[in-house]
Order: sequence, then C-alpha cells, then structure tokens
Amino acid sequence: MNVFADFRRAVLDAVQQLAAQQVLPEGLPLQAVTVEPPRDPSHGDLATNAAMVLAKPAKLNPRALAEKLQPLLSRLPAVTAVEIAGPGFINLRLDPSHWQAQAAVILKAGTAYGDSQLGRNEPVNVEYVSANPTGPMHVGHCRGAVFGDALAALLEKAGYAVCREYYINDAGAQVDVLARSAHLRYREALGESIEIPEGLYPGDYLKPVGAALVKQYGDRFRDAPEADWLQTFRLAATDAMMDMIREDLAALNIRHAAFTSERKLHEDGLVQQAFDRLQQRGLIYTGVLEPPKGKLPEDWEARPQALFKATEFGDDIDRPLKKSDGSWTYFGADIAYHDDKYRRGFKQMIDVWGADHGGYVKRMKAAVKAMSMGEGELDIKLVQMVNLLDDGQPVRMSKRAGTFVTLRDVVDEVGKDVVRFIMLTRKNDAQLDFDFKKVTEQSKDNPVFYVQYAHARICSVLRNARNDVPSIATDDAALSNADMTRLGHEAELALLKLLANWPRLVESAAEAHEPHRIAFFLQEVAAAFHGLWNVGRDDVTARFLIAEDLELTRARLALIRAVAIIIASGLAVMGVTPVEEMR
Repeated sequence: MNVFADFRRAVLDAVQQLAAQQVLPEGLPLQAVTVEPPRDPSHGDLATNAAMVLAKPAKLNPRALAEKLQPLLSRLPAVTAVEIAGPGFINLRLDPSHWQAQAAVILKAGTAYGDSQLGRNEPVNVEYVSANPTGPMHVGHCRGAVFGDALAALLEKAGYAVCREYYINDAGAQVDVLARSAHLRYREALGESIEIPEGLYPGDYLKPVGAALVKQYGDRFRDAPEADWLQTFRLAATDAMMDMIREDLAALNIRHAAFTSERKLHEDGLVQQAFDRLQQRGLIYTGVLEPPKGKLPEDWEARPQALFKATEFGDDIDRPLKKSDGSWTYFGADIAYHDDKYRRGFKQMIDVWGADHGGYVKRMKAAVKAMSMGEGELDIKLVQMVNLLDDGQPVRMSKRAGTFVTLRDVVDEVGKDVVRFIMLTRKNDAQLDFDFKKVTEQSKDNPVFYVQYAHARICSVLRNARNDVPSIATDDAALSNADMTRLGHEAELALLKLLANWPRLVESAAEAHEPHRIAFFLQEVAAAFHGLWNVGRDDVTARFLIAEDLELTRARLALIRAVAIIIASGLAVMGVTPVEEMR
C-alpha cells in the first residue's frame, strides 16, 4: 500500500470528475501532478500541486482551480480538512486512524512492503565494476561495485527485471602488459631472479599466476620469443585475474549474472557488424578530426579516419571508430557492446563508471541513440573517488597490490556490511571519506551503527516482551491485530507517517537511479525510533512495555516491529544484514 500513490489517484479522479462536469477541459496533462508530504508538517499530512500544474492548460487561476477541487477532496475517506495555501497549493489533513492503520499493513506485508510494480517487469541492464582484469580491485572499484549492486536491488524492488553485468576489458595494450608481467613471474617461478621494469605490473598477485603457468607448461616458454607465448599468457593471466575479481566481489556479496568479453566481441565480428549497420544508415564518413583545443600533443597529426556522426545525436564532435592504420578504437568496441546489449532486449541500460570517464559520456549516449534508432536509453552514473583514512590520516598503499589499497583489504578490515553501508552514505557523484576509525566506532555519528542499533534495540524489546509479558504473542500475525488506535502519542504518529513514506521513497529513488536515498531514509527512521525510545526513558507512560495496559503494549510492539521491518527492507536493498544484537 502506497498512501501517496493512493491519494494521487484520488486527486486525478477529482480532476476527471470536474472534466466530466465540463468544469475543466478534457485531456489535461496529468503527469506532473504529485502528492507528497508538505515541507512543513504543520501544514498538514499531504500536499498536492494539482491546481498549480493544471491551471495554465485549464486556462484558470491556480487558486480558483484549487477551490473547485477542494469540495471533492473533502469527501475522501480519512480526510478531515482540505486547505488552500498561497497561490494554489492544496494541503490535506488525515484522521490519525489512517496513519495508525499503516502499522498493520506493514506487519502483514513484511519486507515486501514497499515492493512496487513501477517497472512492470521491464528489462534493465545494469553494468558495473567492469574493472580491467589486470590486478585486484582497489577501493574506488569498491564504491562503484556497491553502488551498482544496490541500484540493481532497488530497481528489482521497484518491479524491473534486472540483469547485473560485467564488461571484461580483455582486449588492447593493457592485457599485453599483463601477459608480459605474468611472463616475468613465470620466469621467477622457474628460479630466475627478476626485476620488474617500469611499465609492467609489480604486485605480488601475479606470483601464483606464474607458478600455475610453470605447472602447466614447465620451462617451455622460458626463452621463447614473445610471439610464441603472448596469446597463451594473455588468456591465462586474464582468466586468473577474473577469478580473483569474482572472489573479491563475492566478499562483498556481489555476483553478476552476465559477463561480456571485449575480446569475444572482436573475435565474433560484432564490432564490424555494428560499424556496418552505422555505415548503412549513412552515419559513417571518412574525415579529418579538428585539432584538440589548447596545446597540441607532440604526436598529433591530421589524418583521415572513419568517423561516426556523433554530433547528430547530441555529442560535441564526431568520433573516430577506426584509427588511420585500420585498427579499431576503444569506442568502436564500446559501440558494439552496447549494441549487443540492446539486441539482447535491453532498451534501458545503466552504466556505472569512474569519474575519470566523464568525458566519454556524451559520445556513448549518442552511440546508443544511433544504434537503437532512438529506442534505447542509456544512463551513465559517474562514481567519485573514495578518500581512505584512518583517524583522519591517509591510509598507505597495499603491499600486495603494489600501488593501491585493494577492495579486499577494506572488506577484511571492517566487514562487508560496514563497507556497503558507508559507500552509500553520499550521492555517487560526490567524493566520500572512508575513515576506518569512524566507521567502526559505536556512536550516533556512525550511520552504520546508528541504523543497526535501532534494529537490534527493537529485537531486544521484543525478546524482553516474550520474557516479561508472556501473555502477549509477538509474532507479526498476532501483532497486526493490535488496536492501533492506541498509538496516539505525537512521536508515535510522526513515526507512522515516516514509515508510510517507504513505498514512495522506493519508487522515487528507483526512478532517479539514486540508491543513496535509502541510506538517508534509514538514518531518518533510526533517528525517529531512537527519539521515541528517549521519550519513554523520560516518561514512563510512553514506554513500550506497560504491564498494566496490555493492549497499549501490544500496539506499541506492533509499531516498533513495523520499524524493524522497514529497516530490514531498506538494508536488504543496500545488501546489508540487519543485526539482532550489537556485540
């Protein structure tokens, strides 16, 4: 049950009634009509902008239109007052019983409360992580991994059919560098003393790869020319790196359903096929790129290339798909990859990239528009850097990785739940500080602890109720039959109204592709619950367990159990396990 969606439908019904009475014209655009909580709770329980957004197409003054809607909205069940504010905003006040009933609704639905059919099972491809398979993932990959996985879970809760995908960048020069680095470790495993030259990967993570190659091939490739072993070592090293990446992601409880190889796109001819389709539509031409702005690079030269007419689809300049020597650009393969996703049935695609790829956004969106002939939609979410600290001081690099702190280092240090929660406490395009000391301290300033503590406190109250008031059944089915009208305290009603926001928040966060809103909401719910706890600490009549009033106790247990359900539901989207005891 979505209170706000229900009342929005009621507002739209009122508009249709006025249209049927010829008070309003037929066919008014209703998409922008909203029903949401007013910014100031003193203004009421719900606010709608219907009169404001429909006044112009209806050729009426907003306040005059609001006055026409007012009597119809006053007749709605549970509405106790309809007030017109300012130039035409409409505020509704509801009978407290409407909010009190939400506790039973939540208890009966369980963690499915907030599930939505917004997506109508429409396929959505969420591609995230996609780190180059050249070594262990670093903490920056960690943030993108958590963001992408939480976004996928959020879209699933909102009713979309989600495919979690990883694009393996296993073609190009960086994989050759990986193969050469693995060959050095192979020689090392054969007993040679080696030095890692600049430009190769120095981390110890390639030592097991070298040892495995020795086990498989002996000394066959020790002194062989590069041409004899490069492809073999490329495949072996890439497979080993992907196994390591999958293990690291599993430590965060992240598992992709699909893996697409850039190398396979080339081998299967999909890059050429995508190029041919663009060419057939007249979107490829041979031309010379304009010189880049500012100082020219020393190696820049004017040269004819196969260019994609990206400017016809919103890009700033046309883009090369082939180099002057006839080889493909990275963009050529990326077009083929997104074309492949579209042909697999994904009209909606979401890519999660590092912020350093920001300059690539316009061309990729242009390519999707062109390849899908306008049917495909690509949203690219850029994830900013993570500043890794320990009590305010920068954390030193990982010895194993050689140049950076790995994802696994962080997960092993504080656990997956802490990592996942903290990575969602800022919007994806804002920088984030991850301080080992702060994220593990037990204080209200630590959002992970604050939310988990609320859930654990509720579990503790329910355990105490089973011991101290055994006559009260504390299962959800029994609690849902409590007399919720006993929840009359101002703080209780405020908490119920906040919980009723959960289905609306799921839909709005899913539409905006912003899973961080879940973390913000859970912190708000936790704060409201802790506030209610503190009321009971100061006022014995407001406590959860009132031995002399079992009906009031049952209702209050129902309320806090509803809070626990919402917290567990939100944490599930974030991929965090709710705890029943704090240790």
